[in-house]
Formats: sequence, C-alpha cells, structure tokens
Amino acid sequence: MFLKITQFLNAFFLIRFSVSKLFAWPVSVEAFIEMSRPIGIDPTFFRLFTGVLITIVSLSYFSGFLLLINEKTKPSLKNIRFIQFSNILGFGVLTGALLAEFFLRQEPKWPLVFIAGFIVSTSLLNLNTLKIKSQTLST
Repeated sequence: MFLKITQFLNAFFLIRFSVSKLFAWPVSVEAFIEMSRPIGIDPTFFRLFTGVLITIVSLSYFSGFLLLINEKTKPSLKNIRFIQFSNILGFGVLTGALLAEFFLRQEPKWPLVFIAGFIVSTSLLNLNTLKIKSQTLST
C-alpha cells in the first residue's frame, strides 16, 4: 500500500513543478535565471530541459502507480523492473534538484527542499521494497 501511495504522490507533486517550468511561470523563470548564473548556461534551456526531465519522471511514477493498481495485471518481474526504474530515475533527478537548491541558489527554498527530500526518501524505501518483491518473483 505504501508503494502505491508514494508512486501516486511523487507523480502528483512533480506534475506541478513540470507545469511551472514548461509554461514559464514567473517564479520558475526567476529561479532558473538565478540558478543558471553559477554554471553559465542559458536559463531558458536549463528550465525547459528540467521541465521535460521532471515530466518524464512524473509520468514514470504515474505509470508505475497504474501498474500497481491494475488488478488484472499480475505482479511480474517486468512490471517490478519498470517501477524500480521510475524510482531510480526519480531518486537521481530529485537528488540533482536538491544539489541545485543548495549549490546554485543564493538561499534554498525550503518547501522545495522538503518535497524533493520526501521524493528521494520514498524512492529509496520503494527501491528496497521492490528489491524484495523482485527476489520473490525471480525464485
């Protein structure tokens, strides 16, 4: 049950952030102007690239959620591997977001830090659960 809930919540949280980046909400534009300065890249490219990446992560979490709630689908090793992939991808991208918050911003935005920390933590917990499930299915 925890796995289903966190797959959904992670997708839900990330959709809002992808929309703000892809549709150039002023708060997002300002943030990427600030974060692009230290690394010397175009803030629009950085924002759009990040928006697309977060959309992919969000869709992978949501797809994993759909695989988990579909009662017609038996838990298969293939499905477990896909859900593991979504959590590895989410862990990696949100770890990068945390690093950006602390090293590219003048001052981190704590609500964003807490959300990213939640997603990183739940992804790690989910990966542990999925490891156990995949071992059970492969034996």
